[in-house]
Amino acid sequence: MPNDSVAGLEPISDVHPTRRFLKLKRRCARGDVPYPTPEMCLLEARGMTGASGETWWIIRRARAAASILSGMTPVIIPDELVAGRLCRRKLTKAEKKELDAWRKVAPHMPPVHGQRAHQTVDIEKLLREGVSGIRDEIGNYRAALDLSVPADMEKDTFYRACLITLDGFSKLAANYRAKAAGLASAAGSGIAAERYRELAEIFAQVPDLPARNFREALQATWLLTFALCAGQMMLLFQTGRPDRYLWPYYQRDVAEGRINRKQAQELIDAFCLQFNDLTPRGLAVGFMLSGEDGYGNEVSNELTHLFLNSIEHVGMAYPGIGICWSDRTPEDVVQKGCRLLSRGFTHPAFFNDGVISKGMRAAGLTEHESRLYINSTCVEITPIASSNVYVASPYINLPQCLNDVLGVPLSGSENASVNEQPSDFNELKSLCRARLAEIIRNSAIDQNAAMMTRDRHGGFPFQSCFVNDCLARGRDIDYGGARHNWIEPSFVGLANLADSLAAVKRFVFEEKTVSLAALADALRSNFKGNEQLRQMFLKGAPKYGNDDPSVDDLAGEVTDWIVEECRKYRTWLGGRYHPGLFCWIMHERLGSATAATADGRRAGFPLADGCGPAQGRELHGPTAAARSVTSWEHSPMLGGMALNLKFGKSSIRGRELSDIIFDVVQSYMRLGGFQVQVNVVDRETLLKAREKPEEYRDLVVRIGGYSDYFVNLPEGMQEEVIARTEHE
Repeated sequence: MPNDSVAGLEPISDVHPTRRFLKLKRRCARGDVPYPTPEMCLLEARGMTGASGETWWIIRRARAAASILSGMTPVIIPDELVAGRLCRRKLTKAEKKELDAWRKVAPHMPPVHGQRAHQTVDIEKLLREGVSGIRDEIGNYRAALDLSVPADMEKDTFYRACLITLDGFSKLAANYRAKAAGLASAAGSGIAAERYRELAEIFAQVPDLPARNFREALQATWLLTFALCAGQMMLLFQTGRPDRYLWPYYQRDVAEGRINRKQAQELIDAFCLQFNDLTPRGLAVGFMLSGEDGYGNEVSNELTHLFLNSIEHVGMAYPGIGICWSDRTPEDVVQKGCRLLSRGFTHPAFFNDGVISKGMRAAGLTEHESRLYINSTCVEITPIASSNVYVASPYINLPQCLNDVLGVPLSGSENASVNEQPSDFNELKSLCRARLAEIIRNSAIDQNAAMMTRDRHGGFPFQSCFVNDCLARGRDIDYGGARHNWIEPSFVGLANLADSLAAVKRFVFEEKTVSLAALADALRSNFKGNEQLRQMFLKGAPKYGNDDPSVDDLAGEVTDWIVEECRKYRTWLGGRYHPGLFCWIMHERLGSATAATADGRRAGFPLADGCGPAQGRELHGPTAAARSVTSWEHSPMLGGMALNLKFGKSSIRGRELSDIIFDVVQSYMRLGGFQVQVNVVDRETLLKAREKPEEYRDLVVRIGGYSDYFVNLPEGMQEEVIARTEHE
């Protein structure tokens, strides 16, 4: 249960969790899980050591991945429905010695810089063709090569690397098949033996051969996700749009009497539970539901509801589930999502299908591709099956742009005086924009350098087997094989900068209450001895999030600056820079290093999260906040945006809270909002959880695009969540 607000209420789902699933849930890891495991590290070391004589770097990386996949100890626990778990065994003394020897060599290996994963690969291709079909495709490409041509020789090397990793993937499945068969034999007869035999039969088919039914398709989906995370030593692969690609299998199974809703729900619940066993806390993994396809058809179906039911059944931080909203989304889908949120669950989040697809088309995607996107982890948007996108690269501190102009350094940096004395507010804005432009330019240089190093000595051939157009081009994802090679810098603290500019405009340039130099001194000293000045800047000027054009327009100006500056640059592999206003936990991290700001914020306090108002500054309710946030265009922000709304339990008075959330979500989306997420938890509960964390270990809250256990958050982040405006 996410918090005590759901106690005693009727379930939302009409399909109850089974006893078998509840047994699995009791065994599921909660909180932090170790990653990578010692066994993974050992197997990678063996793969790299064994490939030390290889001429091609990509072959070495392929052998390392294959070593992990083929050598991992298969783990199948009692009542398992969807298999694929990490083995967290301890290494023997000999194995530790072997790993230590490798670790002395590893620092001399070429490093891999830049973002990784944060995508959904072509899961449908695996379900449709199986590994055998992909091997055949690679064989056809190789047969057309002339190895006397240097470019073809390089392609052939890539294809050989792909085949090595696919062999490892097949061996992983074979090991799971053998494990299940062994457990069945040991169990003898009865239900347990039959269940293990069922698993063995599934692994005899997938992933090597095409999936024939719903359970095989679900198992193949998970095993590929698991293998990508384990074999490549990187997390954060999303599972795309399962209510789309699994629908034909489910529909056929129901028609032919092989499955019913209860059985499908049990499988889906087990599938969703696995995310928690694989992923450490503080990250974001999951999938999206609903939305429209490239032909304008709304795709919600019965699976959409079953996956939404799993939110209530699993009740944990993972998976993060998003609903792709449009005016054509069935009302019962939106209502179910809002009912879940009203009970204190932190999923689903709502994403605006029309706004996002508009941005995708502007980025050069076709109508069909523009409707096939994923929130790559939290809210960052990447194209499904065709992405080599570096998300949140890097995070950029917006209010520091103004502080830099004022000569207010980051905490721990040397003091500085006011760099320039602008004669009016417009000149101040110009200086602020110039500083932002400089930061963006330097960031583009750094990110391109990272992408360039990957082009030289990166390589993820297993992943590349499932990313368009790597196989067709004969190039690894790191070497330019992917169709889309974006970089998405993320800008943090929009509300702080807008509020600061509004306050400076009023008190420095209009009322002339204080000079810029005096303000800079106050900020550098964290308003020491100047509490009256702080209160004036905090409460005496308009604040973003209250439907006030005098400050909302400033936020719009800043977002225009961001979009225009990012358009100037191209990535090393020829893509564009697409910005976002997404923070993850960086509003706390950046805020901890940021001095006081001209909006009255004290030094060290978290910056505003996402695209919404700063904490506690929404004075006129969620509708006014929604109008402020949608007063500027969201579609260019493919790097993602999150609007956090927090409701307390007292909000239930007068109307059902789910109806209130429904109205707010619908209104925000129709105004052109990119994304919205909801916390339903009151301040009193949060304070109790901080005081007695052992009693609230399952309390999940929504952060800056993802969900996490409140008691596991650092103190600064807990303060940030508590400080958010609680709508009544």
